[in-house]
Amino acid sequence: MAFVTQNLIQKGSSDYFLTSGDKIRFFFEKGVLDEKGNFLIAKEKSISKIGHALHAYDPVFKQITHSSKVQFGVFCFVFKELGRKLGLERPVIVQSMYIFKQPGIGGEVTPHQDATFLYTEPLGRVLGFWIALEDATQENGCLWFIPGSHTSGITRRMVRAPPGTSTCVEFVGSEMTYDDNRFVPVPISKGGLILIHGEVVHKSELNRSEFSRHAFTFHVMEAKDTSWSKENWLQPTPELPFPSLYT
Repeated sequence: MAFVTQNLIQKGSSDYFLTSGDKIRFFFEKGVLDEKGNFLIAKEKSISKIGHALHAYDPVFKQITHSSKVQFGVFCFVFKELGRKLGLERPVIVQSMYIFKQPGIGGEVTPHQDATFLYTEPLGRVLGFWIALEDATQENGCLWFIPGSHTSGITRRMVRAPPGTSTCVEFVGSEMTYDDNRFVPVPISKGGLILIHGEVVHKSELNRSEFSRHAFTFHVMEAKDTSWSKENWLQPTPELPFPSLYT
């Protein structure tokens, strides 16, 4: 998922976020720090996600992303082969995240489309690979989707804010409201894979259970005949151009 919380947008740590695309950085759940920056609960139980270049710099996740065969319990994935079966000719990896969804405090991810944050021209060129490292249930915050919503385009984008403004990013366009009854839960067992179209509307609820819901996710873009928006918060850098999935 490509998600950004409001408290992250408004904090003075904007550079930490904006420059995380080619680094491995840590992001914490809302409300785990007091006014002095001290942890209210154990640090290891406070982390929300790690991103956004695990696929490039962490040896374990680099191997997972690029390996010819990856084994998760009884599931076996070959991401390169899967990409080719999906018709991807020049897929590049734009970001990766380890998401913790901590027990009791793992925050809600409100309804969104990944293309709001990872915009391309034309649309329809971004695909998310979401791997469950633990069972994802309705109780601990599994993903929910609106079937067919990937065909309706997007109505807003998150873009880099102009220099000198108080926020690091801003939203342009109109925010849609969605009927909760349209969402369908997608619980999945440890080791399962969910493919997420860049324009499908999805969300996850607060984890109110006593169990975490760890997941590894990465997004690819079909680079052939595709333009990556220079207004996206995430940008390739000289140190880390978007690497090919097929290397």
